[in-house]
Amino acid sequence: MPSKVFLAITAAAVLTAACSESGDAGGAQVETEKPALELPAHQRQSAWFTGGRDATEAAGRVMINNTPGAAKNIILFVGDGMGISTVTAARIFAGQQRGMSGEEYQLSFEKMPFAGLIKTYNTNQQTPDSAGTATAMMAGLKTKAGVLNVAEDVPRGDCRASRQRPLVTALELAESLGKSTGVVSTARITHATPASTYAKVPERSWESDDGLSNDAQENGCLDIAAQMVALDAGDGIDVAMGGGRRHFLPQSVTDREGKAGRRQDGRNLVQEWQQRYDDGATRAVYIEDQAGFDSVDVAATDKLLGLFESSHMRYEADRDNDVAGEPSLAQMTGKTLALLEKNPKGYFLMVESGRIDHGHHAGNAYNALNDAVEFAEAIQVAMDRTSAEDTLIIVTADHSHVLTIAGYPTRGNPILGKVVLNDSRGEPQSAPATAEDGLPFTTLSYANGRGFADRGGETDADVRYGLPAAAGRHDLGNVDTTAPGFHQEALVPLGGETHAGEDVGIWARGPGAHLLSGTHEQSYIFHVMAHSGGLLAD
Repeated sequence: MPSKVFLAITAAAVLTAACSESGDAGGAQVETEKPALELPAHQRQSAWFTGGRDATEAAGRVMINNTPGAAKNIILFVGDGMGISTVTAARIFAGQQRGMSGEEYQLSFEKMPFAGLIKTYNTNQQTPDSAGTATAMMAGLKTKAGVLNVAEDVPRGDCRASRQRPLVTALELAESLGKSTGVVSTARITHATPASTYAKVPERSWESDDGLSNDAQENGCLDIAAQMVALDAGDGIDVAMGGGRRHFLPQSVTDREGKAGRRQDGRNLVQEWQQRYDDGATRAVYIEDQAGFDSVDVAATDKLLGLFESSHMRYEADRDNDVAGEPSLAQMTGKTLALLEKNPKGYFLMVESGRIDHGHHAGNAYNALNDAVEFAEAIQVAMDRTSAEDTLIIVTADHSHVLTIAGYPTRGNPILGKVVLNDSRGEPQSAPATAEDGLPFTTLSYANGRGFADRGGETDADVRYGLPAAAGRHDLGNVDTTAPGFHQEALVPLGGETHAGEDVGIWARGPGAHLLSGTHEQSYIFHVMAHSGGLLAD
């Protein structure tokens, strides 16, 4: 394709020739200047037009800082399963919650000055799993699905090989530099993404010793929870909050919510953590409910461990129903930052919204979108507490999901609703549209999964896994598809909806953020953090 410069020069030559041919009989060249086109007032004064002009001017004022080590602090936000379709649907959902049509709304991180795309495949899978993708972000190289921070040539589940080929993570590098570190998730803190900050295992399911294979036990591999408590990089993680209590407690211990631990070795890792850190010189605090969270004295706390559920934390929409009470992702982010920012050397923090992924796996867009909106709230907390001068904030996903947005719904149609089309004049019709089979259909659906369910308002999408798959078309005429318990229709019947393989978005603010513009491998994220935060020696 010809360049713009070439086209401009060619156009100028043609214009000159035309002017020469139209000159007078004496051969004198007649030059004519066409006035610049004037835009009509209704175009210049349109909110779309003025908004675009103002956004362009604001983008031009963004300062780019590429100085190595300029980022004193690094915050990596990971929306587990938050693909592009999830971001779009969550944006509309959040806007509609605020009384807008929704499409014009922006989530907090969408206002960041730099954005790009990330390729998510694992070295052995076209569509990835979270362990391999998280390792790419935390260690700077891609590896197999299902393994955490071991090289790609290690067979999955091979303990002996994994001990010979471990990887060092960004969190460990930050600890070695004297920075404070934090890990926050609404999933189990031993789950793939949070575990990728500190654990090295060839099998992500080794969350506690009850999951270890015979080979692992014989060859001295430690489970993920034990690795977190014993982490020897620096002085270990300073703040860890999420779910997963069962992997830290022995089977003989029942927690306050009536759930027994899973450890078979008799170890109580909560007590071991407290014994390691609460030594008089260091003030270590363990919490497991909302009251404990609210009572934390930031000024007097050096180390904080919060385990709020036996397994994963609640979906945001269902959080108020928790027996003991638990904080939101935004609240955990704010408290963590208050603790970490006491360190004059700075900090590294990874925050995961883990249950976006779980909502999708259950085929329940309601919970996935609610958690994505809460994720955006947590990011806003971080943006408000930090400065773009010294803090690099990165927002991305580990992978996508097979959620689709389709059907030509009218502007402002409820994103969880049935499709209502526009008529021949472009105005909304009075009733939902029907497909070729005569049945109405929703804007959101899944390419695979368990499919339709009307659970009568149940809010925990995990209950869907106890029902037989019901994929395909169903009559939704009398079904409230916006209800928390509704599960969108799916095309291919599977035991659970799957990840998707397309690129995910990445948004960034702060020193080095511009390096994330464009399309990159997922492992590139680590290198931007290392460059901007000075994590690696020259």
